[in-house]
Amino acid sequence: MTRILTIEDDATTAQEIVDELSNHGFEVEWAKDGKEGLDRALSGSYDLVTLDRMLPFVDGLTIVTAMREREIETPVLMISALSDVDERVDGLRAGGDDYLVKPFASEEMAARVEVLLRRKSRSERQTKLRVADLELDLVERKAIRGNVELDLLPTEFRLLEYMMRNFGQTLTRTMLFESVWGYRFDPGTNIIDVHIGRLRRKVDMPGLSSLIHTVRGSGYMLSEHS
Repeated sequence: MTRILTIEDDATTAQEIVDELSNHGFEVEWAKDGKEGLDRALSGSYDLVTLDRMLPFVDGLTIVTAMREREIETPVLMISALSDVDERVDGLRAGGDDYLVKPFASEEMAARVEVLLRRKSRSERQTKLRVADLELDLVERKAIRGNVELDLLPTEFRLLEYMMRNFGQTLTRTMLFESVWGYRFDPGTNIIDVHIGRLRRKVDMPGLSSLIHTVRGSGYMLSEHS
């Protein structure tokens, strides 16, 4: 059975979440504060976490950040009365997968949970990405072009994974920077161009067709076609 952890200090809201998700056939456990929630979330034994933003002892941002630092990829639905755009952005950048503002409709909350669970299921099934003769093994953390294993640094691997997942799409420097590094893009930095240059030298080896292309004035694209 799918196990969900609800971290919520308001008993009424927590009961609403538990009742609704239980009616959908999920096994739901409730942690009443941030300290208890952090301990349970870091166990990695849940399929999804609903996480209040404002909690006693340990706040929601700290919890989701700690999960991601431990490489716990459990989907997190952040729930908060803080509705400002900056608050939502902070929650998502910290590692949240979706953000729901209080007060909310129980049916919408359950629907968002189901969407995140479906997305997780698809992601778990897809352990290898392939474009032309380039393959990325997400389990073994290996990149192979033809019969040659590429010696990629961790950031290069994440960059290549993002580009392969968005195969054929123009990716702006802002998109790359915020998705791979997780920070606000600084137009004065050339970090994207430096990393793309290094990655291109490793992926597009002499004698092979180019897969990483510059889209003039826009960004970069991974494609079999120039």
